[in-house]
Order: sequence, then structure tokens, then C-alpha cells
Amino acid sequence: MHKLFPPAVWATAFATLIAFMGIGIVDPILGSLLHAWGITKFEVEWLFTSYIAVMAVAMLLSGVLATKFGARRVLVTGLTLVVIFAALSGLAPNIGFLAVFRGGWGLGNAFFTSTALSIIVGASAGGMAAGITLYEAALGLGLASGPLLGGFLGSIHWRFPFFGTSTLMLIALIFTLFLVKDPGHKEVSRKAVDVFRALKHHAVRANALIGLVYSFVFFTILAYSPLTPAFQQLGSFHVGFAFFGWGILVGVSSVFVVNWLRPKLGPIRLLEWNLLCLVVVLICAAVVRGQALVWVIVISGFFCGIANAMFTSLAMEVSPFSRSISSGAYNFVRWTGAALSPILCGFIGDVFGGQVPYWLGAVLLVIGWLGLRASRRMLVVALEQNGPSGALHG
Repeated sequence: MHKLFPPAVWATAFATLIAFMGIGIVDPILGSLLHAWGITKFEVEWLFTSYIAVMAVAMLLSGVLATKFGARRVLVTGLTLVVIFAALSGLAPNIGFLAVFRGGWGLGNAFFTSTALSIIVGASAGGMAAGITLYEAALGLGLASGPLLGGFLGSIHWRFPFFGTSTLMLIALIFTLFLVKDPGHKEVSRKAVDVFRALKHHAVRANALIGLVYSFVFFTILAYSPLTPAFQQLGSFHVGFAFFGWGILVGVSSVFVVNWLRPKLGPIRLLEWNLLCLVVVLICAAVVRGQALVWVIVISGFFCGIANAMFTSLAMEVSPFSRSISSGAYNFVRWTGAALSPILCGFIGDVFGGQVPYWLGAVLLVIGWLGLRASRRMLVVALEQNGPSGALHG
């Protein structure tokens, strides 16, 4: 295992874990913020939207900077920004300042995540497949442990999760400074416009747009669910524990289940069936109440993990472009969908109440599934031309 993943890869994977921990760490304290500041669901959801929107735009620049200054410098810059803005978030006097600081946090996370996958894949002796597996494992564990840490620290005070994340990211920054080196080769320098040129490729664009729809649904589950009455009755610690279970399923399915099912079904068929299952889960979330809703959301993590892994790998495998361009194009589009989800779901929740956002998510995901069906042949051809042997049984 040490030969397969050298120390630089483990250090980057640890930082990835902490980075994705920061996404869900605010989940358990959303209810506390509603009561502490007397704000609406729409207002509190800006904590996610400002964070993700800045990430989406920054994805256009981070890949360019990585090819110009080197992946390690961009990685370190991103980690440093997260340390600073996570700490500032814990000091925010109101929701406006907190949303702005979360935006700065998102900028740092964009610089980090856009280069982390490239470094992990490039330095892994096992190549792309092993690197993506480790990245998804770190992502899943981060998503799982973030709410748990947020719930524990948030039960003391809502400011503590931000300080906790800042401290952990500082540790990750120190590891990165000592262990991670720039790869011996650099990608050809590129411009932000290269990302948009990549999106002209039909398979790249199709995968990114379907990923956009899925990302909207993903953040409906992650960002809106803690504001429903079922979760509000639990308290910070128990909300964190529920999303810990959800995150564990994300990690297990993205690492183990995908590697088991993909050779049997092929990537496209597996994604089709998984999206249909997720539609059923969303419909259940829209109609059940109380503890049943909590269990439905936890179970959704299993299907979210499969989708996360498949969209990430397809972004690389259907694209004829470099890793940084392929990742940048996909991440820019999908994070745009993710940024819209929290505030739109918060607005719908304020106006219509209840679990209406889940109905919206189910409808959008059906549209995404239809788009995947329509793009099936094109994606299979792109896999055969650019990807590994994953197109078999596609």
C-alpha cells in the first residue's frame, strides 16, 4: 500500500478529507443559526450557495494557475485560504459576514480540489483508477465525518465547528508543505477559455450537464434536509450523527460498490440504474414524515456515493483533454448546479413549506436520466476512444 500510494499522496488525501469535511460541517448547526439570528431558510442557505458559487467560478482560474505556477503552489494557497476563512467564519457577527467568509472558504477549496485529484492520480503508482478510488474514499470519509464533528462541536456552540475545521486544515497544510512536491512534469500552460472549449466536446458537455442536475439533487439532500421539521427535532449532535451515517454510505458505495458493479453493468448502465433508484428515494423523501424521513436521507447516501464516483471518473474518461482541463470543465458546470440548489430549496421551503424541494429534485433527476439515455451511445463511443476498458458492457 505504501508503494502504491507514497507519502505525498496520503498527505493530499488527508487534506482532501478535511476539505470535504468543511462542506458538511455546517449541516448540524443550520437550525441553531435559524434560532440564534432569527433568519429564514433562504438566508441561512447562503452559507452553502456563497461557498459553492465562488468555487464554481474559481474552478476556471485554479486549473490555469496550476499549469502556470505548479500544482503544489496552488494546493498550498488553497489550504491557506481555507485556514483563514474558516477561522473568520467562526468570528462572524451576522449571516451576511458569515456568507462572505464562506465564499472566501469556497475560493480556497476550489484552488485545493482542482489540483488535489490531479496530484493524487499523478503520484499514485496504480494510475488513474487507484488514484480516483483513494480520492473518492477521502471525499466520502470527509463528507461523513464533517457532520459528526459539526454536531459534536455545534452542540457546545455553533461557532466551534468553524474553528475546528480551521485547526484541522492547518494540520493538513503542514503535512502538505513537508510531504508534497510538484510532479516532475507540468501540463502545457492553458487559459480559462480552454475549459469552455472543452465543453464544446459533446460527451464532455453531456456528462457535465447531467452532473449539474445530480449536483443540484445532492445539495438538496445535504443542505436542505437539516432544515426540515424531522431533522430540526433531533438537535445538533443527532443531526450530525444522521449525516455521519449518510456519509459512511457515500464512502462505502463510491469505493467498494462501484468497483464491484461497474465491471458487471458497465459505467453508463450502472449510472442509469443508480439515478432511477435515487429518483425513487427522493419521492419517498417527499412523502414520508418524521423519523422515516431521516432514514430515507441516510439511505440516499448509498446512491449518492455511486453517482459521485461515476460522474468523477466519466469526467476524465470521456474527455480527450488533459486531466486539469477535463476536471475544470466538469467541476465548473456541476458546481454551478450545486450553488443554485441551497437558496432555491430554501426559498421553496419558506414559501411552500414541508418537503416540496424533494419533488423538484425528483423531477430534475428524471430529466437528467432522460439526458443520459439520449447520450448513451455518444458516451460509450467517447469511453472507447479516450477511457480505459470501462466502456465494455456500457
